[in-house]
Amino acid sequence: MPAETALWKGAVGGNGERRSSHSSGAMVSQPLSRVHDSELIRAAQRGDSAAFESLVRQYDQAVLRLAMHLTGSEADARDIYQEAFLKAYRHIGNFRFECSFYTWIYRIVTNLCLDHLRKRQTRKEDSATIIDSSGQEMDLLDRVSDDRAGANPERDLMRRELGSKIAAALTKLTPRERMVFELKHYQGLRLRTIGEMLNTTEETAKNTLFRATQKLRSVLGPMRQPSR
Repeated sequence: MPAETALWKGAVGGNGERRSSHSSGAMVSQPLSRVHDSELIRAAQRGDSAAFESLVRQYDQAVLRLAMHLTGSEADARDIYQEAFLKAYRHIGNFRFECSFYTWIYRIVTNLCLDHLRKRQTRKEDSATIIDSSGQEMDLLDRVSDDRAGANPERDLMRRELGSKIAAALTKLTPRERMVFELKHYQGLRLRTIGEMLNTTEETAKNTLFRATQKLRSVLGPMRQPSR
């Protein structure tokens, strides 16, 4: 195992089991400590491997969770997680403090996920599951509001039909459209931040989100949620 990979290998066990980390939210929506991050980055740029490991442990859960959500695969997410931090380690000297570290590492992860999604386009459609904010696999059906799931057979059937429609609709999006849609609605990021992560403008991200939303509406439009 390369020495640099060993720096953060312990953050995720070989079987995918999570270890403790300083980051506990569904995502890192704000830099936890901009000044502290800057100090760690500068130390890492001077060759301090312990400083880089501290950065990894601060953001590892958010990075892995993002990769799991965007790819829908625990195995693929672990690979992307490793590759993302390996790239960050190798290129930390290029960090110019023009954005926060979390934006920078998220940009690396989203680009890796985009490549992954493009390669997967010719493969079979994704299953109707996503990764929720706690990193757990969740059926898309559960995103459809129903206080008493399963209590009403007709309602449950309609929810399942809607869930299938959602799963099918997501596969109709281009990788970039899906990325923007999920970063906005599942990760709760601002369009300006999404634009920065995808190396584009806020306006372009907004237009991409609009196209994605229109495509989803065209598929989901005929569906109606079950009455209560």
